Amino acid sequence: MAINKVVNKSAKSHGAMRNVIEYVLRSDKVKEGYVEVTGPYSHAIIDWDKVYQSFLREKHLWNKDSGRMYAHNVISFHKDEIITPETCMKIGRTFADEFFPEHQNLIGVHQDKKHLHIHIITNSVSFIDGRKLHQTKRDLERQKEFTNALCRKLGLTVTEKGKHFDGSVMEEGEISAWSKDKYNLLRNETKKSFVADCAIALMDSIPESENRVDFIRAMAGRGWSVNWQEKRKHVVFENDQGQKVRDSNISKTFNMNVGKESLLHEFERQKKLRNERIRAEQEARELDRYYAGIEAAIAGADAVIAGAEHNTRAYEDSILPPDSVGCRESRERREGIENIDALLTELDAAIQNAGDAIHYGEAQRGALHSAESDWEDRGGERRSAEQKGFEDPERTEITPPRKRSAKGL
Repeated sequence: MAINKVVNKSAKSHGAMRNVIEYVLRSDKVKEGYVEVTGPYSHAIIDWDKVYQSFLREKHLWNKDSGRMYAHNVISFHKDEIITPETCMKIGRTFADEFFPEHQNLIGVHQDKKHLHIHIITNSVSFIDGRKLHQTKRDLERQKEFTNALCRKLGLTVTEKGKHFDGSVMEEGEISAWSKDKYNLLRNETKKSFVADCAIALMDSIPESENRVDFIRAMAGRGWSVNWQEKRKHVVFENDQGQKVRDSNISKTFNMNVGKESLLHEFERQKKLRNERIRAEQEARELDRYYAGIEAAIAGADAVIAGAEHNTRAYEDSILPPDSVGCRESRERREGIENIDALLTELDAAIQNAGDAIHYGEAQRGALHSAESDWEDRGGERRSAEQKGFEDPERTEITPPRKRSAKGL
């Protein structure tokens, strides 16, 4: 995905223009030499001093050697984006031709970071009519839209608000600032950022609040006053040192929507969550009491059963001394009953097996009987046919039976 940013540092001096041109053309940045100059440039070699002098000549030619000297655009790609320096140069050239066709442009592809990025330095004076370059907020929006459209055309990813490069949703409170200075301020542990402090106070206070009064009280306990007025669009937070932060600044920097409407919605959500949590805790306590009662009842039943068994053994021991004949007979009788039960179980299994064998034998006997009946029926039919042949009056020749030889016997 490509991020298009305009560098807003001071650009009103010759020294600033010379320094930025020299920076873009540093050999440790443009490692493979992907640099180009559009517009009037008569030198075969692109050198920072020659580019600088070329920019100055256009300014002197039109007598526009004051005020803003140049514009600086940076197009950066994600470190996981599959893109080549050659494609980056194509994008930079297309971008410059679209928005600054009448101005000199120095285009350089930097390869010194994990992510490729393009620097475009534009001479503020037109080489066509000498007019100075002026860009509005709408122009900057158009540049971003054009860059996204160009990335889609080339099959590259496009950044989406509230999402990472891989399309996953950013978590609430995750830093999404694209301002280099602001990002470094938030990440640098040696510097104290009151913007980050305000965001932390908000993240701690919102879950504790069910309405605006609770929220203002919670923020005050963390050193922040809240200026929330119905007639004003934004909510303003101010710390003890008088440093102020607007809700929109927090929203853009930390991917946290803390506007009025969002806060009121969040208060209602927190109230529902808190009520649900309280109800769940009550149900959990009632369930614990219910299970505790069941366990107590089971324990009581076990105790009753154990007591009954104990009493039974004690009674038997009291009426039948352990060494008495009656006690031994009682034990032998119980053991005999257990042995009889085992024998009956084995007998049932044997009877079942015998029944299966009898059933199988009957089936075989029935099949044999059927085969014998069929054989007798076919023999009777054969004898009837032979008898009919002997008794037939129309037969004129009787074929005598073949004699068996002694060898055949």
